Amino acid sequence: MVDLNPINLWRRLLALPNESRTKTVAMAFLVSGICALMVSGATVLLRPIQTANRAAEQQARLEALVAGIPGMSTLLEQSGGSLGTVVIDLARGAAAVDVTPETLPGALDDTASWTGLEPSTDLAGLGSRPNYAQIYLLRDDSGDVSLAILPISGSGYNGPIDAILALEDDMTTIAGLAITEQSETPGLGARIEEPAWLSQFRGTKVSDASGDIRFAVARGMSGNEYEVDGITGATRTSNAITRMVRFWLGPQGYGPLIAAIQRGEF
Repeated sequence: MVDLNPINLWRRLLALPNESRTKTVAMAFLVSGICALMVSGATVLLRPIQTANRAAEQQARLEALVAGIPGMSTLLEQSGGSLGTVVIDLARGAAAVDVTPETLPGALDDTASWTGLEPSTDLAGLGSRPNYAQIYLLRDDSGDVSLAILPISGSGYNGPIDAILALEDDMTTIAGLAITEQSETPGLGARIEEPAWLSQFRGTKVSDASGDIRFAVARGMSGNEYEVDGITGATRTSNAITRMVRFWLGPQGYGPLIAAIQRGEF
């Protein structure tokens, strides 16, 4: 009868010569199994720490975004409430079903997650826009959205322009704008990053009572509540900002989301 006692089997294995193929393979499997158990155990033990770290990183990112918008920190302090993030399905104007902030980068690697734009509707000069976008919402104590922080982008004079646009609770008034990346001409178009120019965005209206988007960077001094002053010698960059804001607040961008928030459905 074959002896299957684990202790005896172990003793016979150890008694084999070190050059024995059986002993080598058995020890390799044993070490692999122990390592697998250790990795699995470490994953379980570290998961709460990893979750906390991700939450801390997300909060730090939120704070950095807010700090980059002129006057936004003060506005948040006055508004109270809690700032959170969500991935939006742009076409539906609602939270994405299967995409989270963690899985968004991978989702956007898939060409199926992008929508081609017709030249007649591509105001921002993007060519195509993602189907999903990560946004940030400030909610008051009653749960209503009091501030929306929206990433926007477009084609500038020398290259892409990325920015963060914040809208007040009526979704028609700009709370602030921050340029996060640009390659415009130094001393001219690059002045879109200057705090003095950005500060004039706060309080500017983006649409009228009928919902028509009327925001514009003026050619010179602003002439109404929908305009901000232009930048002398940087007409193309100024026009790019106008088109970028109009695109992202329109039906191809955050228009459906804005409408849902205004209806109290988000």
